[in-house]
Amino acid sequence: MNAMTPSHLAYVPFVSVANMMKLVHHIGLERFLIDLSGDIEADFKRWPEFDKVARVASHSPGGVIELMPTADRALYGFKYVNGHPKNTRTGHQTVTAFGVLSDVATGYPVLFTEMTLLTALRTAAMSALVGRYLAPKDADVMALIGNGAQCEFQAFAFRAICGINRLKLFDIDPKASEKAATNLRAHGFDVRICQSAQDAVEGAQIITTCTADKQYATILTDNMVGAGVHVNAIGGDCPGKTELHRDILLRADIFVEYPEQTRVEGEIQQLNEDHPVTELWQVMRGDVPGRRDARQITLFDSVGFATEDFSALRYVKRMVEDTGFAVPLDLLADPDDPRDLFGMLERAKPV
Repeated sequence: MNAMTPSHLAYVPFVSVANMMKLVHHIGLERFLIDLSGDIEADFKRWPEFDKVARVASHSPGGVIELMPTADRALYGFKYVNGHPKNTRTGHQTVTAFGVLSDVATGYPVLFTEMTLLTALRTAAMSALVGRYLAPKDADVMALIGNGAQCEFQAFAFRAICGINRLKLFDIDPKASEKAATNLRAHGFDVRICQSAQDAVEGAQIITTCTADKQYATILTDNMVGAGVHVNAIGGDCPGKTELHRDILLRADIFVEYPEQTRVEGEIQQLNEDHPVTELWQVMRGDVPGRRDARQITLFDSVGFATEDFSALRYVKRMVEDTGFAVPLDLLADPDDPRDLFGMLERAKPV
């Protein structure tokens, strides 16, 4: 019997942070991102099969705590995630998360896992997957504006999936850029640290904005985005938080995950509710075109959606089966007689 096949059905496989890191290194980071993007793409192609609802968010002055649920006919998944930009001042992560995958037929969880690392991985995989559909075919330089916890994951995903190895970095905190440059150069990336966002976007065909502060901000002004550019706007999203000047949105073709959520939290909260956007599942299924020509400005207004977490949970469940990367967690009560929960409690009474 291994860690994934406990003798008791009430045990739930649990993937800790330590085991998630072991799993990623066992598979290989870039292979993990490629395979995960494939699962996300497959789930987007069957988009109508999912129950879909905008995430449930509880906002506070310091940040937000969210629940992100979805389900198909066989499995239900949800993620708990927070976003607290000021956390780094006290040595805490801006984002932490965990997730659960359950069997629809019984309601029993079949996986419980950390999702702080997994969210970073699935966000990067989703970005690069969309880049494969929307970025210029000859793209070879990406600007990364905002060099915090998500930065390196984005770089690895775009290299693995889109072949991008040249990076231009900018962050208002020079230490963040130095951190990212050190990490990325160690893995063969061609990296240049820039002194301004304007400098970073010059000559880049892909622009990734990845800032965390929960406020209206203008990271990219209209004059910084020229024809033929793909903008990957992935920074932490909520009502009242933007990164792009409104005029960029008016010039771009905008692609979103779930419009009902993006119009509340994404860049397009700056636009009228009837402003046209394209849903990515339609692009991935081939129902509508992605990038049509070399001069088109494409914008992925990314806010993250529950189906991406569902894909990540499903992928991890598959990858940890018959391995030691999950441990059985005594999470569910399972009395001999399912109607006698009290009897189970009584029998556990200390002698």
